[in-house]
Amino acid sequence: MNGEDAALTLSSAVETLPGVGEARTKALARLNLHTAEDLLRYFPRDYEDRRKCCSIQEAPGQGAVCIWGMVAESPRCSRIRKGLELTKVKVVDDTSAMTVTFFNQSYIHQVLQPGERYLFFGRAEREGSWVQMSNPVFEREDRVQFLGRLMPIYPLTAGISNRLLAGLIRRCIDPCAGQIPELLPSEIRGEYQLAQSEFSYRNIHFPADENALALARRRLIFEELFYLSCGLTLLRSRRTGAEGPVCAALSLAPFYDLLPFSLTDAQRRTMEEAAADLAQVRPMNRLVQGDVGSGKTVVAAACAWIAHQSGWQSALMAPTELLAAQHVRSLAPLLAPAGMKVGLLTGSMTAKEKRTVRAALAAGEIHLLIGTHALLSQGVDFARLGLVITDEQHRFGVDQRAALSAKGIHGVPNVLVMSATPIPRTLALIIYGDLDVSVIDTLPPGRTPIETYVIGEDKRQRMYQFVRRQVRAGRQVYLVCPAVEEHTGQQQDLKAVTAYTQELQTQVFPDLRVALVHGKLRPKEKDFVMSAFAAGEIDILVSTTVIEVGVDVPNAALMVVENAERFGLSQLHQLRGRVGRGPYQSYCILMSNARNQESIARLKVLKETTDGFRIAEEDLKLRGPGDFFGQRQHGLPQLQIADLAGDTRILKQAQEAAQQLLAQDPDLSQPAHQPLLDRVRRLFAENPDIFN
Repeated sequence: MNGEDAALTLSSAVETLPGVGEARTKALARLNLHTAEDLLRYFPRDYEDRRKCCSIQEAPGQGAVCIWGMVAESPRCSRIRKGLELTKVKVVDDTSAMTVTFFNQSYIHQVLQPGERYLFFGRAEREGSWVQMSNPVFEREDRVQFLGRLMPIYPLTAGISNRLLAGLIRRCIDPCAGQIPELLPSEIRGEYQLAQSEFSYRNIHFPADENALALARRRLIFEELFYLSCGLTLLRSRRTGAEGPVCAALSLAPFYDLLPFSLTDAQRRTMEEAAADLAQVRPMNRLVQGDVGSGKTVVAAACAWIAHQSGWQSALMAPTELLAAQHVRSLAPLLAPAGMKVGLLTGSMTAKEKRTVRAALAAGEIHLLIGTHALLSQGVDFARLGLVITDEQHRFGVDQRAALSAKGIHGVPNVLVMSATPIPRTLALIIYGDLDVSVIDTLPPGRTPIETYVIGEDKRQRMYQFVRRQVRAGRQVYLVCPAVEEHTGQQQDLKAVTAYTQELQTQVFPDLRVALVHGKLRPKEKDFVMSAFAAGEIDILVSTTVIEVGVDVPNAALMVVENAERFGLSQLHQLRGRVGRGPYQSYCILMSNARNQESIARLKVLKETTDGFRIAEEDLKLRGPGDFFGQRQHGLPQLQIADLAGDTRILKQAQEAAQQLLAQDPDLSQPAHQPLLDRVRRLFAENPDIFN
């Protein structure tokens, strides 16, 4: 370590490092790398084993190896054709010779010096006694850094190579790894056998061996999940001290009498859990999860009914105007016999209509207001807001939920959030942070299971014939594509929704009514098409996943998903839930060009089960948590190294450790725990006021 490196601290800016100018500083900023500490906390996504060394004669002919060799002569450059230059160099060792070839790297002849020894890493191809390496990584004997070891592979951006990033991190490791404070209490490190902080940061980037890497990973995963568990517990305890609008402890029997159908046990259980919450001084904060059609809306209606009986108003925020209008159509007649007035407020209403609704709301004449983001706008004032309900919670950030909650002037309102995205309970606690979780895990009786098929491109014409038969029988069809515009390169096989619709309209189904809806349309255009489909004026609706959360169309009996392998299982399950809402036998056809067995086996999970939670567990195992974190929850942390699919055992240990610590120091106010509290705040940094 030279004197310049010794002066580095955790707060040293990346532009102070050698080789980092203005352009690289901007590129590193795209990865959120601004300081030496950011670099140390930027963990590898994978490792390449560069430890296997052999002589030229021993080169195995398959797999990458390291070979020590001396450059025997000056590199020779030749231009094969326009756009292709070859640089060849002869390399020798005590056993044999090999040819090393570089493509379009003419600078090599200035770098590789005859008579110097280098370590080359790459695939050594053998034909008889002749050995060749193409485009190997190499380092001079006196400057070996990244060969002969486990090499970290990092997530990158344009302008930043893996070698450059590894080099910058390597430069910061020696002076800075020991500066990262040890925040885990020694008794927790001892009980759970965790490595020290400095050892972990050194070995997560440049591990001495697999064992050192395993120790480093376990420590850093535990640490991250420990901070997360502390933060979520503090969020819940913060709620304990708050006072909300208290509702009467009522019998739900009069509400059940309003219903024209019988409830499932799961619905009753969820309603009772919510009713118990509403009768507490502490405001309710409950997530209701259930598959499409499991009856979450009636749980929301029960909560609004309880709030009304106790003199409180309720607000229900839906992600689309269509869904908001659908809720009004189903809830207004249901709640009217109980003397409840249901109102609607959306962005597309006229100024006069909005004024009328706002005035009635402020006067307390509307008991349940249903709407879109328009509910958040200024001038929407409730007389006595006691309950906030959000539908399809994964569409809203935590801050939006908070904005609606802020309209409760009589204390923090009770909050009920509903989601049809089945999420494993462990993951739900991470994503939704401070919410209690109810699961409606049974569907109402009488729903016909949707028949699901996975087919390849060779069955396309038969699929089109089946679509035609469904339309002839009076049914309607969804046809979902993963892309909006034509793509180039690797994605050119995707069914681009615009071009595909045109093909269907002009060539495949010229005699049928085919329409298009996608996320890039204006909301009014989107609503117009969806309303026409709901009214039966469209036979085939070609769409992107914009219909994943959509209007209820009982006549739609067939869902076709193109390039199904591109979707997560949970997303496909959501799409499948768009059909099967009426009395007709419904079908879901998953079209796939996938050739690898893993992709096909993944899709067959949907064929085997309609249990959204089992599907979600499979998705978590197969794809990791990315599918569930698709829309970031503002204010909740993004994990750097923990994998919620594979690290559930460590998560459990971290939660236990957090509970032990917080039992001794409930708000981490002891001076010894102040740095730990600061670190927890940093993890939740997107919402710095979250613990205030």
